[in-house]
Amino acid sequence: MLIARVIGTTVSTIKDEKLHGKKLLIVRQTDEFGEAVGKPYVAVDTVDAGVGDLVLTCAGSSARQTTQTKDTPVDAVIMSVIDSLEVDGKVVFRKS
Repeated sequence: MLIARVIGTTVSTIKDEKLHGKKLLIVRQTDEFGEAVGKPYVAVDTVDAGVGDLVLTCAGSSARQTTQTKDTPVDAVIMSVIDSLEVDGKVVFRKS
């Protein structure tokens, strides 16, 4: 699993039929403090995340293990919206 921040949305009207009705969000990997460290990528949203949310994502074959993405052509999925992060006993992020 990777920590990422939702930085945008994407709309695609022409896509695989198994992706119809799926929300596609642009996310960027972050470190444990929520600071951007990776390149942006697109993930299927399964938890109604929104722009600005800190989320947990997974990629590869693990992305096809949720009930909404099973047997779909996806490589990344948002599976959790983070409420708080604690690192070394200190809360470094709390959703407001």
